[in-house]
Amino acid sequence: MLLDALLLQLGYNATLVAIGAALLGTAAGITGTFLFLRKRALVSDAVSHATLPGVCIAFLLMAFLGGDGRNLAGLLLGSAVSAGLGLWCMNWLTRNTRLAEDAAIGAVLSVFFGFGMVLLTVIQTLGVGRQAGLEGFLLGSTAGMLYSDALVIAAGGAVTLLLVLLTRRPMTLVAFDPEYAAARGLPVERIDLLMMGLVMAVTVVGLKIVGLILIVALLIIPAVTARFWTERSDQVVLLAGLFGGVAAYIGAALSAAAPNLPTGPIIVLVSFAFFALSLFLAPNRGVLAAVLRHLRFQRRVHLRQGLLALAQGQAIYEGLTLRLLRRAGLVRADGVATTRGRARAAKALRDEKRWEVVRADMAHEAAAALYDGLRDIETVLTQDQILDIDRRIGGRIDGRIDGPGEVLS
Repeated sequence: MLLDALLLQLGYNATLVAIGAALLGTAAGITGTFLFLRKRALVSDAVSHATLPGVCIAFLLMAFLGGDGRNLAGLLLGSAVSAGLGLWCMNWLTRNTRLAEDAAIGAVLSVFFGFGMVLLTVIQTLGVGRQAGLEGFLLGSTAGMLYSDALVIAAGGAVTLLLVLLTRRPMTLVAFDPEYAAARGLPVERIDLLMMGLVMAVTVVGLKIVGLILIVALLIIPAVTARFWTERSDQVVLLAGLFGGVAAYIGAALSAAAPNLPTGPIIVLVSFAFFALSLFLAPNRGVLAAVLRHLRFQRRVHLRQGLLALAQGQAIYEGLTLRLLRRAGLVRADGVATTRGRARAAKALRDEKRWEVVRADMAHEAAAALYDGLRDIETVLTQDQILDIDRRIGGRIDGRIDGPGEVLS
């Protein structure tokens, strides 16, 4: 059943929902990246909650004018107007009062959502008919979605995605450094407004599938997930779109395979699963990578301290240090240093004396700043500089240095 859903074999309506959700997820992931980089993630929450009054008012107007109150195009138009008003209120409060942006977001979010809930309650008591299912805009609902509804969602997601791709460069520059963007002559306020407009478009388009409460997750989670995998902004944008699209597609397929499962929450849970996997498995920023880096650092510290102890004739009592030295072939089973171990120990002790000279000499201030007790001095200074330091220390190292950490007789 699930395989049939993933292969778009569950019927025309399920196929439309899956494709529309994938387009929406891709557009949301890419758009949310700029919001995430701009450090304005909560703006999407305010915009999404501000859509509810517009949905309710649009329903009432269409119903009392004799039309179908559940016409998706009309409901999305009403939500867009309401979201735009909420966005304008938030910007006005931020620019013309002493309220911080988070306070303005809280005010807009609570007031608009509260007003929308009042209107929703009124609609349920009017007996207008046709209002059943309107609450699906809170958490999303694809049950009974028509071809026209899926077409509106897919087209809206595709247009939003196209606009983001056309304006990605100025939005990236503003997201990272608005002051530099202004110095370059870019209209920062207009680009910010465009960014918020695209967020509003994704929010409005995603109401039917994900719902106004959960759309913020589809905007932010893919961008955060992508950030674990790369340091480049253009790659973050692409990966966020990929994660968002795949999560929405798989979530829609799971919902189609198990009709009792709501589409929006399933999409968010799949997106969170990608986030959790990235959190633990990402090669550079993941938890597992951090643990491995710590273990490698700990191993280097123990080896360094063990070598210095061998050079100074001190006994080594730390079991881990002895095991690491034996594993590296630097000591025998009885703890006596091997020939290679004695050479490495002498080199480690001489490097410590070299670093003492470097750290005391203002001429080597830049190199001294790199000292961490583990770095090989050959990676910082040239051979001529090292020979000069050796002359100042007095004495010579037998043999020649052949790369970091090795002394060859």
